[in-house]
Amino acid sequence: MADQCPVDHTKFQKPAEPTNQEAKCPVDHKTMSSSSATSEEAKCPVDPSAYQHFLPPSAKAAEGCESDAINASNYMPNLSQQPSPGQKMKLSVERETSTIPRSGDPNEKIWVYPSEQMFFNAMRRKNWDPKEKDMEVVVPIHNAVNEQAWQKILEWEKRHETNCGQPKLVKFQGKPKDITPKARIRSWFGYKLPFDRHDWVVDRCGEKVTYVIDFYSGKANPNAPGSVSFFLDVRPALSPAGVWDRIKMSFEKGQWL
Repeated sequence: MADQCPVDHTKFQKPAEPTNQEAKCPVDHKTMSSSSATSEEAKCPVDPSAYQHFLPPSAKAAEGCESDAINASNYMPNLSQQPSPGQKMKLSVERETSTIPRSGDPNEKIWVYPSEQMFFNAMRRKNWDPKEKDMEVVVPIHNAVNEQAWQKILEWEKRHETNCGQPKLVKFQGKPKDITPKARIRSWFGYKLPFDRHDWVVDRCGEKVTYVIDFYSGKANPNAPGSVSFFLDVRPALSPAGVWDRIKMSFEKGQWL
C-alpha cells in the first residue's frame, strides 16, 4: 500500500498550530511488502520503542489533569507540546491529520497524529533516550504505517457494509509483549516474531469490533539500502464472527489468515 503514499495528503487539515512545511511521506513504498513475512526479514530500521508511546501506564496509574495523563477512553497520552528539559534542538509542533474517522469524541471527527515534539516527549516520558534529529523521520513513518493498517482494516470491513457508512476507530492499544497465537505458531516454523502488536477497536454502526495487528519488519530492498519496509498482518480478533470472517477471506485469497 502503481506504489503511492498510503496517506492521502489532499485530505490533510491545517493543524491548530500553523506551519509552512508541507506534508510528505518519507517511506519508500516499493519496499512496503504486502506478502507474508519470511524468516529472511531484515531487522527493523526504526526503533520499535517509538511505536510504544501509546502504551498505557501500569494499572495503578491514575488519570489526572497532568499533561502526560492517559486518556482512558483510547489509551492516547495527553502530551505537552513544550520542549523537554535538556532538549537540544527545536522540534515541530505540527500535527498531521489522518484519514481515520474517530468515534466517541464529538470535538474531533478525525484522528490526529502526535507532533514531533509530542512524540519526543512521549519517549522521554517512558525513560527512553530519543534523538531529536530522528523525529522528522520516525514520526512520518509511524503515521504512514498506521494509515496502511487502517486501509487493511477497511478491506475486512467491506464485508459488513452498514447504513452508517464508513466504520470509525474507537481506540487502539499497544500490546508488544502479548504474542498472538498465529505469530507464535509462525515462529515455530522459523518466522520472526513481530516487533509490536496493536489491538484496534472499530465502531461498526454501534457494534464494537476488535482487530489484531502484528507489525513485522519487511525485507530489505537491495536497490534502496536505506529504505524502510514493514509488513502488517491485520485480521479480526478471535471470536465466532472474527473466525468466520477469517475463513471467508482465506478462501478468497487462498492463504491462511
